[in-house]
Parts: sequence; structure tokens; C-alpha cells
Amino acid sequence: MPTSTTARPVLDQAPATESFRDAVLSGLRTSQKRIPSKFLYDERGSKLFERICELDEYYPTRTEIGIMRQHVEAMTEAIGPRVRLVEYGSGSSVKTRILLDHLDDLASYVPVDISKEHLIESANELAAEYPSIPIQPVCADYTTDFDLPAPPLPPARTVGYYPGSTIGNFRRQEARIFLGHVADLVGPEGGLLIGVDLKKDVEVMTAAYDDSEGVTAAFNKNLLRRMNRELDATFDLDAFEHHVRWNEDRGCIESHLRSTKTQTVAVAGERFSFEEGETIHTEDSHKYTLDGFAELSGEAGFQVDTVWTDDRSYFSVQYCTVPTEAT
Repeated sequence: MPTSTTARPVLDQAPATESFRDAVLSGLRTSQKRIPSKFLYDERGSKLFERICELDEYYPTRTEIGIMRQHVEAMTEAIGPRVRLVEYGSGSSVKTRILLDHLDDLASYVPVDISKEHLIESANELAAEYPSIPIQPVCADYTTDFDLPAPPLPPARTVGYYPGSTIGNFRRQEARIFLGHVADLVGPEGGLLIGVDLKKDVEVMTAAYDDSEGVTAAFNKNLLRRMNRELDATFDLDAFEHHVRWNEDRGCIESHLRSTKTQTVAVAGERFSFEEGETIHTEDSHKYTLDGFAELSGEAGFQVDTVWTDDRSYFSVQYCTVPTEAT
């Protein structure tokens, strides 16, 4: 197979980008003010999140990496040879490299991300590190349907990879729809290797999103800073506090920005009133039981074949397949 240190050209299927301004104004007009969590990740927010992943309280990243390193041979055996591996999200993390180091004779590696510049940079880095692997980046909103580029050689099957428990940021119905898109993409006999955070002691879960050093608070409040900078907003960062709570009915950690006083804030020419204690809902992080995720994935067309967890059952990496009788 020919080698290359540059990824193939990006297959660009990116939709029109949702306006930060429109999303913020729409969200602030609702009775429970909310802003989509994807807007937390500007340049500063992304750097803060990297710091979060290194915190003692933030168990998901290091626990998932530990599971991957301990069980990667069993994972790659389940995935099999000559697969087309489709990663949903960034393709530059250590978890991706753990897989690429162990998978035999990949037909192709397809990183999918909506951020074209980041996608090109990470794809080229991986192409330089793994010159024998055909790398075929796709710029797309991976929560919707998108097309895959034809690999140089026919794959034995297509397998999705979705690390990081990002599935937890979806509400249940959204998660079912997303997993259904993945099942349709990989098709019968296809698979999905996915990170799924598990329900555990509430104090452990909440501490991961409200650490003692205040990094998660800075990450959340950076959204106010971004609105001030990009939307001519007048948020007083000292008049809002980071607030995290466990919602038992929804099975998720909710992150909010809570007003510490009655106030009015201007955003992009509009004015919004806040009562003391009123919040902006910024992120959900759903946690699952093993049975609960098996039920959800089954509704989407998958069956869970294998589950790997850490010794404390804090986190899981699961391999799911689409049965051959599925359509």
C-alpha cells in the first residue's frame, strides 16, 4: 500500500454554521435560559477543558484511557482487521492513537469533525505518524447523515469510534437519534466502539464538574466572557456563579450559570432580565447504567457485544454491533 505523510483532501459536507448570535438570543428568550454547550469551546474554552481533563476530580478522561490501554487487544480483536474506522469528533487524542497502534491493516481511518481547520491539522499530524494508514477526513456535522469517501481498498466492515462519553451531552431522544444515524452508516455487521460514563456516587460525579481549583467554573463562565467579546454583551462575571446539580429524574449532571442578584444584561442590542438565583443552562452530562445504555442502543439498532470497565465501574468502553438481520 502506498504511504503518505499528508491526509487525503477533506470531503467537505459542513452545513451552514449556526450563528453564535442567533443561538444565544434564541436561548436567552426561553423561560429556562439556555445556550448550547458547543459554544463553550472557543479557543480559551478549549484550553480550559484540556486543564479540566488533568484534574484529580475529573475521572472520565484518565479512566477511559486506562481502560483502553488495559483492554485494547481485546477491543481490536472484536473490531477485526481491514476495517474502515470512522471517528466522530477530533482525531488527534491519545485514545485514537491507542487504537491506531493496535488495529491491523486498516482499510482507512475517517475522522469526522465540523471544525475544518482543526480537522485538517489533526488529520495531517496523524498521517505523518501513521503513513501506512489511508486517512480520509470528512468535514460534517456528525449528528446528522453524511457520506463516507470510498477507501482505497474495500473494507471488511465499517466501525464507528466515539470516545469521551460525549454521548452523555445528548438528551435521551437526541442520543437515540444519533446512535440510529451511526447504525445506518456502519450497516449490518458494522460496529461502534463508544465511551459511556456510568452512574456512581453523586458526590464523585458533581465534583468532576465543580472542582476545588475552580477550573470548571472558569470554563463555564468563559461563555459569559465570549458573549461580552463577540456579542457586545454586558455580563458582569462577578455577578454570576458556576452551579452544578444532579438531576435524578433525567440521570444527568446539569451545569448552569446562576445570577447572584437581580440584574439586566444587554446582549447584541437586546436586554435580558435575571432574577436572583435565575440560571442559564449550559450543559448536560448524562450518566448511564449498563442496562440503561443497552436499552438505548437497542432502540437505535445496536446490540452491546462487550463491555470493559475500570475496577470501580466508574466508566465503560462498549463495543456494539448491528445485527445482520438489521435493516
